[in-house]
Amino acid sequence: MIDTHSHIYSEEFDIDRSETIQRAKDAGIQYIILPNVDSETLPRMLHLEAEYPSYCYAAIGLHPTSVKDNYEAELALVESELNRRTWIAIGEIGIDLYWDRTFLVQQIKAFQQQIEWALEYKMPVIIHVRNSFRETMEALIPYKDRGLNGVFHSFVGTIEEANEIVDFGGFMLGINGIVTFKNSGLDKVIAQIDFENILLETDSPYLTPAPHRGKRNESAYTQLVARKLAEVYNCSLTEIDKQTTLNAKLLFNL
Repeated sequence: MIDTHSHIYSEEFDIDRSETIQRAKDAGIQYIILPNVDSETLPRMLHLEAEYPSYCYAAIGLHPTSVKDNYEAELALVESELNRRTWIAIGEIGIDLYWDRTFLVQQIKAFQQQIEWALEYKMPVIIHVRNSFRETMEALIPYKDRGLNGVFHSFVGTIEEANEIVDFGGFMLGINGIVTFKNSGLDKVIAQIDFENILLETDSPYLTPAPHRGKRNESAYTQLVARKLAEVYNCSLTEIDKQTTLNAKLLFNL
């Protein structure tokens, strides 16, 4: 299994990060992908990646909630990092309108600029969507059929939205602990999508799956997401593990 989205470099893990990594390994997690947020999170993320080479892989990007008046300076840092070294992906990027729409125009500009870089550097994107599905899909229109690929992280939409993402081409759906929530309804949506289009993720330390909901999430809990998907698809855990691992390796060139 591969946790394709984890922020275990965050301060929530400062007390027991090494133990958290070991629990992930013990749970059969083969790799952990670390999406960046902004310039403040970058040093912590890089430190973790350096501490666990060939296990933790960092992505570079500007998170939409970090798009403020100074977003151009933040993007300049992303560009400099893209020129400096190789990354697993560009992310996480996208549009988030959960709190307000103040920086919508700037979020779209930042999103599209980072997509341009993804195409230039031939890298997948990790897309964050919150209260912004239509705006996100409209922002992607100029890039259809241009070879863009990636994942819609933490997918929680309808079957119509899932089909729109899959039909766009090149994108997978990132599924995390939300699928285990009793009233989320996500399991019924995902059941209608072929699991060749699914990636496992945790979004640690957030969105902890049942039965640990309300506590800190961690990469070892990827296994709980996989177990739920085995129920949803009425197949073995081994089948879910094999297919989602293949999906992740192909997308992220692991």
